Amino acid sequence: MKNNIRHLLTLSFAGLCFVSNTFATNPLILDQFTADPTARVFEGKIYLYPSHDIPPVPGRTRTNWFCMEDYHVFSSENLTDWKDHGVILNQTNVAWANSNGYSLWAPDCVFKNGKYYFYFPAPAKEGRGFRIGAAIADKPYGPFMPEPKPIEGVRGIDPCVLMDKDGNAYLFWAGGSRVSVAKLKDNLLELDSKPQLITNLPAKGLVEGPFAFERNGIYYLTYPHAQTNAERLEYSTSTNPMGPYQQTGVILDESASGCWTVQHSIVEYQGQWYLFYHDKDLSPDFDKNRSVRADYLYFNEDGTIKKVIPTLRGVGVVDAKSKIQIDRYSAISKDGVSVSFLDETNRFEGWKISLNGTNTWVRFNSVDFGKNKLKSVNVRADSAMGGSVQIRLDKVGGPVLAKVKIGKAWKIYHSKAVGVPTGIHDLVVTQSGNNNVELDWISFE
Repeated sequence: MKNNIRHLLTLSFAGLCFVSNTFATNPLILDQFTADPTARVFEGKIYLYPSHDIPPVPGRTRTNWFCMEDYHVFSSENLTDWKDHGVILNQTNVAWANSNGYSLWAPDCVFKNGKYYFYFPAPAKEGRGFRIGAAIADKPYGPFMPEPKPIEGVRGIDPCVLMDKDGNAYLFWAGGSRVSVAKLKDNLLELDSKPQLITNLPAKGLVEGPFAFERNGIYYLTYPHAQTNAERLEYSTSTNPMGPYQQTGVILDESASGCWTVQHSIVEYQGQWYLFYHDKDLSPDFDKNRSVRADYLYFNEDGTIKKVIPTLRGVGVVDAKSKIQIDRYSAISKDGVSVSFLDETNRFEGWKISLNGTNTWVRFNSVDFGKNKLKSVNVRADSAMGGSVQIRLDKVGGPVLAKVKIGKAWKIYHSKAVGVPTGIHDLVVTQSGNNNVELDWISFE
């Protein structure tokens, strides 16, 4: 009875939008840990289906391991403002899953025949190992109703469903450091072919987290591969969703942070392709609490994928009237710039950037100044000895929009602004003095 009540409560919250601490920069979500992001385009929006990392505590999971008991879904029309639609599935709602497994790993979601099918792995209540199940909804944000049984014939993790142009669907999943594929029946809940192990993937090291898609007649099978201490994103290509696949290249190198995993997805939205992935931005000392990122992805003329260089800046256009998170920079001066947490005891508060010394600077791109010229600027900042910054347009030597004196305390400092443009431009903050100025955010009005 308690589980039924909890299930109804969970479903009643699904579809409600919660205020979420999100920005147009990396990481995308700043009020919780998110990982393994699958991005899909539904109803003209990007819907993001990540897994949900939770700091482990005794009794939930083993020490220093992943702890994941539910799924949220987020949506955005502009890749800048993200809505958290709340919990769409909890491990206690799935009849066949271990309700104390804390291992709801990388999911996926697809649309067919007026329904949304959410696929997820979980440790089985009976027997050993992971199974893959589905939950169905009328809307991309739920409420999702889990099927009473997992998909027969599938054992593994990290499901991905490729919806082909001819209407056929193919389920990919990982297990035993390898990737398998099978065709699905029209109901998307049963296999229509025997599972087939995909050969010719890297023979050494862990291969998991498959994500498959089609572009211009080429089928791309992308996957994290850990041959050394951490995973990097690689891909293989084929002319058939079932293969054979040929190893083709690297999408993303091993993370500079040393994050062990890098599950991901690739999606086209409004004519631009994006890579969604994760890193350990909010938990630099523990890579089982991860955070979702997004960066632009491009193809060469022959269909090969250009390597993605990860950024802090991300992909969203930022409103000049919002709190511009200058610490998520596009570029910085060679020396004298550093980034650190505002509050080490609460890292969800985000970061600050320090300009320390003469001729230090930071650039932040794609700021939308709108159609009406703005008149002033606010800067939340601090300077131990007192200092000042110049806010410039487009480049380090660009026109000065404002000069702002910074005092010896964290507060909001105000200044008039002149020559503020309209439209989208880059923003550059420079310091010509020999002081240390710390900046949180900038906002125009």
